Amino acid sequence: MGVVIIDGSTVRSFVDDEAQFKKSVDEAFASLDLNNDGVLSRSELRRVFESLRLIETHFGVDVATPPEELTKLYDSIFDKFDCDQNGTVDKEEFRNEMKKIMLAIADGLGSNPIQMALEDDDKNFLKQAADLEASKISG
Repeated sequence: MGVVIIDGSTVRSFVDDEAQFKKSVDEAFASLDLNNDGVLSRSELRRVFESLRLIETHFGVDVATPPEELTKLYDSIFDKFDCDQNGTVDKEEFRNEMKKIMLAIADGLGSNPIQMALEDDDKNFLKQAADLEASKISG
């Protein structure tokens, strides 16, 4: 387990490094595309949201959310990703929405540093942003 300290500039630098960001997002997309058809279905994207358990916990405490409310929420998130409203999320749509999300995180952090404890094999975007910054400092 490692500890990283990041702020908005760390996240923004990661997004601004177009080659690295594209590679990272495309790898995430490929891992989510369970049937390898080149697009994400509603169920594939929902599986990710469910695994994150962002909705079912509040500061680490389990919260009972009615299934129909979860479905509405997951559907609304999917609709944000599915920009052309064709019922699937292609790689470009996924990249564009992930960029918006990461830049929103960067704006939210601003110059306020946060400390994160992460597993060494963690592949999340914030860890990748911290790793990229560390490689620039040590390189």
